[in-house]
Amino acid sequence: MTEYLKAKELTDKTPEQLSKMLSERQEKLRHLRFQISRREVKNNQELKFLRREIARIHTVIRMIEPKKA
Repeated sequence: MTEYLKAKELTDKTPEQLSKMLSERQEKLRHLRFQISRREVKNNQELKFLRREIARIHTVIRMIEPKKA
């Protein structure tokens, strides 16, 4: 099982890094869903952790946006 990022680690990143991480995680989620549908993955919990990590990244991005305005 992979370790997921903490919100504190995400706040130290730039918006460009966050958007890159977000797109990577979304692509990984897409591939994982295909693998689960083909029953290639034994650990379905990874899907849960990946979705939560994507939500954390979205939250940090939204926290950073008001600071710019």
